[in-house]
Amino acid sequence: MRKLDREYYRRDTIEAAKALLGKVLVHRAPEGIISGRIMETEAYVQGDPASHSTRGITERTKVMFEEPGHVYIYLIYGFHYCINLVAHPDGIAGGVMLRALKPIDGIEQMMRNRGRESVYDLCSGPGKLTQAMGIDASFYGEDLLGDRLYVIDDGVNAGEIVAKPRIGIKVATEKLWRFYPAKYREWVSKP
Repeated sequence: MRKLDREYYRRDTIEAAKALLGKVLVHRAPEGIISGRIMETEAYVQGDPASHSTRGITERTKVMFEEPGHVYIYLIYGFHYCINLVAHPDGIAGGVMLRALKPIDGIEQMMRNRGRESVYDLCSGPGKLTQAMGIDASFYGEDLLGDRLYVIDDGVNAGEIVAKPRIGIKVATEKLWRFYPAKYREWVSKP
C-alpha cells in the first residue's frame, strides 16, 4: 500500500475522478483509523458552470486554485459537508467530489458518527460520507500528503467505470462527470 503523491493529483480533473475509484480514503481520527474505498466521484473543473471555481478565486474557493493534493470542503444545506480532493493540471482549478465510500476500517465508529447501523447507508452520499468519516470544516486546505487524512492505493482495480450525470446541480447537467465502478453499484449514492 502506498500513499498517493502530489503528482497523482496533478492531472486532468476528469481523469483523476476516474483514477480515484477503488483507492482508499484514510482518516487518522482521535478514535482510531477510519477508512473507506472510494466508490463514487464527481469532477468539477474551472470553466464548468457547476464548479465553484468558475466564479474565480474567493476566500471559499482559493484552495481549488492552489497546489493539487489538498482538501476543498464546504457546507451545503446548512449542515452537510462535501469533500473535494483538489486535482488539476497546472494553471487550471479543479476538484473531485467524493460521493460514496465502501467502509473498511472503523465501521463501528462510522455507525456512531452517523447514528445508523446499515453499512450500506453509512457513506452513500457526500454528506453521509463526511459525517461517517468524522470530516468537517477543519479539514479545509488539509494536505493529503500529511498524516491526518490521505488516500492510499492498495492495488484494488475498480474495473469497468460507469459515467452518469452529476447529482444535485442545476447547470451543466448534460456532462457525464459522475463516476462509479459497475461492479460496486450497491455502494453508490441514490439520485
